[in-house]
Amino acid sequence: MRRLVFRLAAIVLALGVEAAAYDWPQYLGPERNGVYRGPALAEKWGANGPRVVWRKTVGQGFSGPVVASDHLILFHRLANEEVVEALDVRTGAPQWRYAYPTSYRDDFGFDEGPRAVPVVADGVVYTFGAEGQLHAVDLKSGKRIWSEDTRKRFGVAKGFFGAAGSPLVEGGKVLANIGGRNAGIVAFDAKAGIVAWTATADEASYSSGVGATIGGRRSAIFLTRNGVVGLDPSTGMVHFERRWRSRIAASVNAASPLVIGDLIFVSAEYGPGAAVMRVEGSKVTELWSSDDALSNHYATSVHHAGFLYGFHGRQEFGPSFRAVDVNTGKVRWSEDHFGAGTVTLAGKNLLILKETGELQLSPAMPDGFKPMARAQILPNSVRAYPAVADGFLYARSKDKLVCIDLRKQK
Repeated sequence: MRRLVFRLAAIVLALGVEAAAYDWPQYLGPERNGVYRGPALAEKWGANGPRVVWRKTVGQGFSGPVVASDHLILFHRLANEEVVEALDVRTGAPQWRYAYPTSYRDDFGFDEGPRAVPVVADGVVYTFGAEGQLHAVDLKSGKRIWSEDTRKRFGVAKGFFGAAGSPLVEGGKVLANIGGRNAGIVAFDAKAGIVAWTATADEASYSSGVGATIGGRRSAIFLTRNGVVGLDPSTGMVHFERRWRSRIAASVNAASPLVIGDLIFVSAEYGPGAAVMRVEGSKVTELWSSDDALSNHYATSVHHAGFLYGFHGRQEFGPSFRAVDVNTGKVRWSEDHFGAGTVTLAGKNLLILKETGELQLSPAMPDGFKPMARAQILPNSVRAYPAVADGFLYARSKDKLVCIDLRKQK
């Protein structure tokens, strides 16, 4: 156990993300790979499902909650404001509130709240609103530290669904997939908000970047509108890149790259499909690619013991849920018409939160899908990623936020 704690501490320091005990301080968790490493979760929930600790009504948004220390950070829209709130993790009681005006309107009639999940690092909360408003707020007090209107400063087009990629904090810098003119990816000084560097001319995607060490070299890896790019987080120098984009203009990249050793799994709908790429220095080689294996529309897959687990197919068409061999792309099993949702790896189990609000727990096994527990925890229309911290699940639907106790009873 001590060895595991030291390993996690080293990872957290490399990421620059603050994580006390078993926090969930950013999108996809402490390591940005959808893996929960906290206390064991119960594998049976009983007839009434797991215990609901608290529940509350919230504003608009696809932005999932994060947890740092005793704070749950909620980023949502109320009336004509984007609001960052800190809540007590055990009671849901308000701690502080920070807000600023927004006039975002969704062209397709979807939710008009923020999309990007906040990130907490070194006592600061960073948020990226639907209109590209980047804000840094003190974790303890909720007071503004700095902010930047990236859309205005870098001449960013609105895009289909506004700004959605969660910022990445690496080495004292906040990296964001801005998609501006000659400023596709921009790094800001984490303390002062000053622009440190700009890189690429790529348009922004809806995917969030990840930090990883490959071949002894630290890289910030983004799936932009055009493809995969790995950058030096300190300087913005391009380490490697590979085009990965559909020929149609309506293509949308939303799932994050998943790094497994020296391999990167990338996936997108509308044509590119999925691929596993090996990175050796500046060289990127495809192990396999396919649009028939594991094409993620918006939910990032997880990896366990040589297999990928995730959603295949477009959200509106009823995606399947699958297990795929990471080295070959071979589909081991597929639960067809499963429906959309998100997946988190907890130990050797998959914690799946479906769009319908149903929570499922199933072993991560390549020989079949065998759910152990199911419970309806939220009403329909769940698109945001949940947070799993210290044995508790925090999840939101279109207008509800809930805290669920998933701890294994001693």
